[in-house]
Amino acid sequence: MSITVSNISKLYGEQKALNNISFSINKGEIVGFLGPNGAGKSTMMKILTTYLQASEGDATVNEHSISEEKKEVQKSVGYLPEHNPLYLDMYVREYLTFNANIYKIATEEIEKVIEKTGLLPEANKKIEQLSKGYRQRVGLANALLHNPEVLILDEPTTGLDPNQLIEIRELIKSVASSSNKTVLLSTHIMQEVEAICDRVIIINKGEIVLDKKLQEISSEKEQLIEVEFDYRVEEQALQKIPKVTSVENIGGFVYQITFSTQEDMRSKVFDYANDSGLKILQLNKKNTSLEKLFTELTTQK
Repeated sequence: MSITVSNISKLYGEQKALNNISFSINKGEIVGFLGPNGAGKSTMMKILTTYLQASEGDATVNEHSISEEKKEVQKSVGYLPEHNPLYLDMYVREYLTFNANIYKIATEEIEKVIEKTGLLPEANKKIEQLSKGYRQRVGLANALLHNPEVLILDEPTTGLDPNQLIEIRELIKSVASSSNKTVLLSTHIMQEVEAICDRVIIINKGEIVLDKKLQEISSEKEQLIEVEFDYRVEEQALQKIPKVTSVENIGGFVYQITFSTQEDMRSKVFDYANDSGLKILQLNKKNTSLEKLFTELTTQK
């Protein structure tokens, strides 16, 4: 196992941020750590990186104990915190070189990670000149410098615009698959898990309420498709598409269409648009079951 968590609890005074948490992650898995704000996601991640110490229990990362082998854990983990800590007055290559020297990493490894994370066009700029998306790339590059076996990413797409968000998602997937790295990705956004992860762990009020493969969560009876046309469409017209149960305009020319089938209905929506002389600007199939599960499991009293 890349990560094994055994009965971890964390107390801040009398408040219990984590309550007897246990889970394990296999090598090469990409696992989404999902939960509402304040659920305990960041606390768990900080414990796994040895930044925080657990009040009870233990965990191993690459078979190294977080309580007894902290330096070995730190060597095998790449960590991108929620608030990406960068020295804004440093140049990109300068910043990475500074961190590489701490790890005693050869210069050629810096260039490899700059290329891998798509930073080459920005490598000679000051970090303060970069967009939020490129700053996240710098943070991810820094996490990859020492070629860790495990990546722990805390809210890596927070604050990004839609284009930057897609770029960082694809970058994380590419890095993980090409190097067979284990990834624990913290987020409160369901779409992140659907786009990147193989498995989801949902945490609420410091306790795990769900741990399943994404494919096991797929709905048997319902499917939600979000589509944006180049022109406004009457909802009644969209309801004529086969197996539609409801249509909702969620703003502008964007519609959410619910189908009573597990068959992928994107081709039917495309055919409708083609027959109606419409252009599709975006077309996404959404996991309604994950959204419902999240709501049910994190709003229980």
